[in-house]
Amino acid sequence: MIDFTVNKEVLRKNIREARKHHIILPTIAQQKDPSLVPQAIREQLKKVGMQEFSPLNLFRITWKNEPKEFGGTYGKPNIIELPHELTGVRARIFCLLGKWFPTGCHKVGAAYGCMVPKLVTGQFDVADQKSVWPSTGNFCRGGAFNAKILSCASIAVMPENMSRERFEWLSGIVSETLRLPGGESNVKAVFDCVNDLKRNRPDAVIFNQFEEMGNHLWHYHVTGTAAEEAFRMLRHEGDRFAGVCFATGSAGTIGCADYLKELHPRMKVAAVESLQCPTMWNNGFGEHRIEGIGDRHVPWIHNIRNTDDIICIDDADPMRLLRLFNEPEGHRYLTEEAKVPADFVEKLGLFGISGIANVLACIKMAKYYELTERDILGTVLTDTSVLYQSRVRELAASGGPYSVTRAAMDHAAGMLGIRTDYVRELTYPERKQIHNLKYYTWVEQQGHTAAELNRLWYDPEGTWESVHRDIGKLDELIQEFNAAVAE
Repeated sequence: MIDFTVNKEVLRKNIREARKHHIILPTIAQQKDPSLVPQAIREQLKKVGMQEFSPLNLFRITWKNEPKEFGGTYGKPNIIELPHELTGVRARIFCLLGKWFPTGCHKVGAAYGCMVPKLVTGQFDVADQKSVWPSTGNFCRGGAFNAKILSCASIAVMPENMSRERFEWLSGIVSETLRLPGGESNVKAVFDCVNDLKRNRPDAVIFNQFEEMGNHLWHYHVTGTAAEEAFRMLRHEGDRFAGVCFATGSAGTIGCADYLKELHPRMKVAAVESLQCPTMWNNGFGEHRIEGIGDRHVPWIHNIRNTDDIICIDDADPMRLLRLFNEPEGHRYLTEEAKVPADFVEKLGLFGISGIANVLACIKMAKYYELTERDILGTVLTDTSVLYQSRVRELAASGGPYSVTRAAMDHAAGMLGIRTDYVRELTYPERKQIHNLKYYTWVEQQGHTAAELNRLWYDPEGTWESVHRDIGKLDELIQEFNAAVAE
């Protein structure tokens, strides 16, 4: 669970550093509901760009930023609804947009959720220790962004085969980048590197998104309430919030489903993974190309008891759609032949690879459960195609010139014709079987105990629900920290 043990000596140092750099920390309640942000800070945000390394941008770690690159304040959750001409299903699908966060990705929120408990308790010394961000991409960027704002040194830990744009963004921001063998699926190498740092670098503090309950807490409160508000923005009388689909990655984002299920008990929650590396589906292994979702393990913070379905996506489909969404001939086909509204086609740059996979999972769910226009499904677009233009060029180099005919084929094969194979409704024993897979990573390798693992399953009130309630204690500590900084 979240450790609130206070190291008073280090906490005093952190307060001095925050005072020196004019740091005010937002509470989770303010990120959840920006109407709580003081008016003075709102006015200052009007003079700051979304991507600036300004302490004020900690207050932009929310789904409700005004969609402006410079000077925005707050509004409703940033979403898009997908047209039926694109998806081919009757159910309505909306996506929360990661673009309108600092870094252009919502993982900056997960990084804040992991970091702030250690900061305000003095468990992490911002002046004399380095923050370590193990990731397959965007969590590293979010952590590095927050660390730079706090004038804290940071270390990025990532597989070397992630997109070039990720490494270019990190260059010059982090103190070190540790490139590990392999690609998206090789989370085990990330964990091994982290363990080595724990043994040999006393100045390194690990913020492991896959096990830090601050990640779960942030998404439960901030993403959960944003998704619920998005549903209420879109719903008509009699509409149902039928389900959500999330590629699990660190399993932070899917934590919002704990909140949503409390309001909509009959909704379906699907965990999404690549067919090429079907860990939850079939205890599998392999390599895949859906960057940002990780694999080959079940994250400690994934509440499997609250997961209804496993949906596997063939990684060929997001890759062909990535090209469709980013090629001029693809846009021409979608507008002229598929009759997708032109104003929506202009927004296709909002889709990164994992976001496309999330949408395909929603389409599978809609087909599998025979959902209608009265059913609404939700997901997230974690990042945008900006981070994958090198992948688009690689696809073009291997696939040759793009045409309207090729675009029609990609749309038909990758989206309209997607089938309901590799969708599994989980029984109680199957949920527990997936939960027990955590043993091999977290008990045998990462220092947790079997008793802790059993508590996650048998004692939800003392584990998951306890974390949900921790917002009160965490926000109280943040407010005390800010008050001490202001003295």
